[in-house]
Amino acid sequence: MKETKLLWVLVLGFSLMGCSKSGSPGNVAKPVEPAAGVTVSNSPAPEPTVPPPSGAAPRALKTEMRNVMFHLTDRSAAHLETLSGELWPTGKNEVVVFDDKTSFEVRVTNGTVSVTPDSLAQIMNDYVFARNDAPLKDIAITIDKDQLIIKGKLHNKGDIPFTTAGTVSTTPDGRLRVHTDKVSALHVPMKGMMALFGIELANVVNTSKIDGIDTDKNDLLLDLGTLLPPPHIRGKPSGVRIDKDAIVVIFGDGGKSLPPPTEKGNYMTFEGGPVRFGKLFMREADLTILDMDPGDPLDWNQDHYKDQLVAGYSKIKPNFGLVAFVKDYSKLGLSRGARATKVPAG
Repeated sequence: MKETKLLWVLVLGFSLMGCSKSGSPGNVAKPVEPAAGVTVSNSPAPEPTVPPPSGAAPRALKTEMRNVMFHLTDRSAAHLETLSGELWPTGKNEVVVFDDKTSFEVRVTNGTVSVTPDSLAQIMNDYVFARNDAPLKDIAITIDKDQLIIKGKLHNKGDIPFTTAGTVSTTPDGRLRVHTDKVSALHVPMKGMMALFGIELANVVNTSKIDGIDTDKNDLLLDLGTLLPPPHIRGKPSGVRIDKDAIVVIFGDGGKSLPPPTEKGNYMTFEGGPVRFGKLFMREADLTILDMDPGDPLDWNQDHYKDQLVAGYSKIKPNFGLVAFVKDYSKLGLSRGARATKVPAG
């Protein structure tokens, strides 16, 4: 009997070794035409990588966001309850290009960001393990008191069902630690057997092949800024908690010390550095995006932002800044998955 249980320990361990970062498909946005109401000329659109003045270093866009559902995929979103930070060009990009969500990342300095278990499971199924030959399938995530319950199938081992349960905390370097309390495969408890034979998670999971995941004995260490789809949301969490229906990540003091909102309702503001979207190029950005329906969060999808702009309208401020009133992505009727996006209960 001990030999049989040890076999399942090894089956689970070596199955997890099959998780490869090369198997995670990119969720890259396709270039889109410029939005109605924001075209500034009839000339051909310049290349999206037009740099700042010669010799100038890339500059960040200061951003403030309030009550925004920020899509990571069409069917999943993070709720940016309050967020203060910057958008920075990535790689060789010298400006933020809204038409290419891999051209920038969001660096958070203060605020509160939450994600529901359903949204996190959608990311796992639609992004991390989306390939037909992915080792894990049918991921489902729930919350039981202060624990995350993760269920799924070992697809490359005949769809063997597995379950894990654990608590979540932060590490000094800003990653999330998932402390594994229980592990089972084929409904057989395995953590006790692993301890009996001196086996730790770090011995059987080759995390060098999984971007954004590492191990510490029997704990998983998650770098959400690397693990989740672009545009990556990066920052050093100061805390994390599990609510009844959401995982809540705190940056700074959770937004308590931020100044009062600069706009009414739900919004995103971008100021300072250069930004390009469609045919419009702002060398010194002064852009505000407001929710046409402030009764619920601003539902923003970077892949479909043009459609949201077209469904709304825009105004020019006295200083030639731009204010765009947009329609929620979930109300455009473009995707069944969008209607499944829910806001965590406060």
